[in-house]
Amino acid sequence: MDVSLFFPSIGFHHEARLRFPKRGTIQYHPSLLPKYRGPSSINWPIIRGDSKTGLSIFRPTDGLDEGPVILQKETPLGPDDTLGSVYFDRLFPMGVAAMIEAADLVMAGKHRETVQDETRASYEGWCRAAEAKINWASHVEFTYNLIRGCNPAPGAWTTLSGKKLQIFDSRKHLFRTFGAVKGKIGEISEIGAASFFVTAQGGRIEVLKAKHEDGKKVSAAELVAQNGLTPGTVLGS
Repeated sequence: MDVSLFFPSIGFHHEARLRFPKRGTIQYHPSLLPKYRGPSSINWPIIRGDSKTGLSIFRPTDGLDEGPVILQKETPLGPDDTLGSVYFDRLFPMGVAAMIEAADLVMAGKHRETVQDETRASYEGWCRAAEAKINWASHVEFTYNLIRGCNPAPGAWTTLSGKKLQIFDSRKHLFRTFGAVKGKIGEISEIGAASFFVTAQGGRIEVLKAKHEDGKKVSAAELVAQNGLTPGTVLGS
């Protein structure tokens, strides 16, 4: 074996993978290192409202995601991108191609290794249920970013009558004037044929797809029918 290719989701023993290949190991990480080191590096740029993300192919060292970078690829983050669209549509296929490109460079002795700039580095831990909880009193921009950054996993969530309600596909609507404000914070202010609207700070979230704790992921219309939702129902209480 000349070059070992390592995707973090594949469970090789760290020391073993560094020891075997003649030309070392290269590893894929779905962020523009040194930013967003850690296990949920696709979620956090979306949640934080970043305008771009990308991937890095680097030499793994004993520090998590801290080795020298061989190459990087960028991709824009659109205002309505989700974790699913960014990973499946872009970072996964880009990553496969980038790993092959980096391996070819290493084999040909044409690669360059750039030490990561520690002044620009950040580490974020897992984005799990605790991090994915919706606070409807937060600004609608942040709430929308949280929902799309957790769609499809781990699923941003609130509660309905004390039980977990995960929100997936959604849209954001800003309030432009005081007169446009509908409903109280966390309240379902309107129910349409294919969606329902929840009031947040500065706007509303239009819910298109969700999953109740007792059911499966369904359209908003199905969720409304199954749970008897009406305008005035409060989420998160």
